[in-house]
Amino acid sequence: MGTYEDVFRSSSKDPEHFWLEAAGALDWEAAPRRALDAAHAPFYRWFPDGRLNVCHNAVDRHVEAGRGDQPALVYDSPVTGTRRTYTYAQLRDEVASFAGALAELGVGHGDRVVIYMPMVPEAAVAMLACARIGAVHSVVFGGFAPNELAVRIDDAAPEVIVSASCGIEGQRVIAYKSLLDRAIELASHKPRHRVILQRPQARADLGPGDLDWAEFVAAAPPAGCVPVAANDPLYILYTSGTTGKPKGVVRDCGGYAVALHWSMGAVFDVGPGETMFTASDVGWVVGHSYIVYGPLLAGATTVLYEGKPVGTPDAGQFWRVVAEHRVKTMFTAPTSFRAIRKQDPQGALAAPYDLSSLRYLFLAGERLDPETYHWAGALLGIPVIDNWWQTETGWPIVANPVGVEAAPVKPGSPTFPLPGWDVRVLDASGKPAPAGVDGAIVVKLPLPPGALVTLWNDDDRYVASYLSAFDGYYVTGDGGHIDDDGYVFVMGRVDDVINVAGHRLSTGSMEEVLAAHPDVAECAVIGVADPLKGQVPRGFVVLKAGAGREPGDVEAELVHLVRERIGAVASLKEVSVVAALPKTRSGKILRKTMRAIADGHEEPIPSTIDDPGVIETLRPVLRAGGHGGHSA
Repeated sequence: MGTYEDVFRSSSKDPEHFWLEAAGALDWEAAPRRALDAAHAPFYRWFPDGRLNVCHNAVDRHVEAGRGDQPALVYDSPVTGTRRTYTYAQLRDEVASFAGALAELGVGHGDRVVIYMPMVPEAAVAMLACARIGAVHSVVFGGFAPNELAVRIDDAAPEVIVSASCGIEGQRVIAYKSLLDRAIELASHKPRHRVILQRPQARADLGPGDLDWAEFVAAAPPAGCVPVAANDPLYILYTSGTTGKPKGVVRDCGGYAVALHWSMGAVFDVGPGETMFTASDVGWVVGHSYIVYGPLLAGATTVLYEGKPVGTPDAGQFWRVVAEHRVKTMFTAPTSFRAIRKQDPQGALAAPYDLSSLRYLFLAGERLDPETYHWAGALLGIPVIDNWWQTETGWPIVANPVGVEAAPVKPGSPTFPLPGWDVRVLDASGKPAPAGVDGAIVVKLPLPPGALVTLWNDDDRYVASYLSAFDGYYVTGDGGHIDDDGYVFVMGRVDDVINVAGHRLSTGSMEEVLAAHPDVAECAVIGVADPLKGQVPRGFVVLKAGAGREPGDVEAELVHLVRERIGAVASLKEVSVVAALPKTRSGKILRKTMRAIADGHEEPIPSTIDDPGVIETLRPVLRAGGHGGHSA
């Protein structure tokens, strides 16, 4: 591919040629002759004259190329003690059968199907089956609260909902059917059918309009692939707000398939026959892009893991999966590694496993603190690659493209913008910020293939949410800077920048200092209201297992460390040792919720929270303000 600079230059100088060439790696019913359609800017369209089928490219294409016997998907479920491998030929047959069954129900081109499933192969089968017949899937994270599911049902207006009798969260079996029934009760839109996968851990009682997955598929003729326009929607994926209607990110077929296929080789260095293990969930964008579509478009083997990084049953499960399935590239969130490090600080549970196949560890989903970066790198002895992107963007904006050329790593930076992403940093007035100076991270339009094209049934909100702050730019909502060497540093959400007595300070830089303490497993710093200074930072830390330290001593050391590394201006005078930090199910720490509680607001608890009990335990500490931890 040449060097990173060559590739990026060619994508910037002649994006038309660059992206048409990338599109040439896929099968098209009608190959595109144009890459970008800017006629209706800011609603840009990629490959407007192309027609293809994403399922054909992800599955059938590889069977037709003679690789039908190669493993396509490996299901590894420590919570049920199950291992199952699907070859490309087997996956094609499963998908074709389910697609045929959906078609028998009258589901066709443009119809929506909501998928409310645990981490089982049938979730991927349902997604691919929708793509096969031109239907639009909307995956909702399994176990989501009924009211949240109801809102998404009303927005997407699905013909059919595909679900399962239960999901398994760690040690708990969660019955899905009662949640689904309640959601349909709450929703104004009533789907015509519900297809339920019966799992032995907790079977569901089926009622009128409910179909048993196994019986439903058994009688259906297999469906072929239906070619669709490249600009037709492949899926809707909702991003949760704590208030108001969730935003339905719309992903197109052609641009997304081209961008993902390009990223698999260039960014993740994964090709046909190689194995990628993405420890996420199909309900999140990472699961859509790098459990399901990306690896399969590349002809690779993807591992679909039903379990946790710790507790199912131990902190060595990721290493077991890598060793058993000869994983080359692993991708997860930093919070997974912080959880592993907390339980197994020395990495002793990795020792029994042969990890020689593992070439890269990619981490994304939140800021990768340097301490986690160094710990993972030292333990594994391989490159640890930070990458930065969003539900909206579909694939990485900034990464170290190891499949093109591995750049020297700077801890704290996900490295360079990828082709198509013209990343800039602007100050509050919209002027370019100097190198090394924090500002709003934005992307100059047009966005590349694979990014959102609009919000479902809400073009106005798409423009208002992302394109209106700075004319001609997509606003990421993250703040940071670009250094003299072109490395991008993302310091966190713009609202994670606090104003202490007129000084703008990044809570992310304070978190880096706290995380570097040898006894700290993970941490969060939030800005809380202060009558004198406007805002002051407060730190919250979870100690590593077996740290054996007095909380007060560690708290005092941390206050001193921040003063030493950042200066008295940081004004971090209060740190509290806590048992756990509140997180979403995808591992993001709920800083906004913590901040609101600390400021005395009645903040609604986000539907994405993993364990509401953590917030309740933390509430008195947050409200204490000045009494909950060490003050200096």
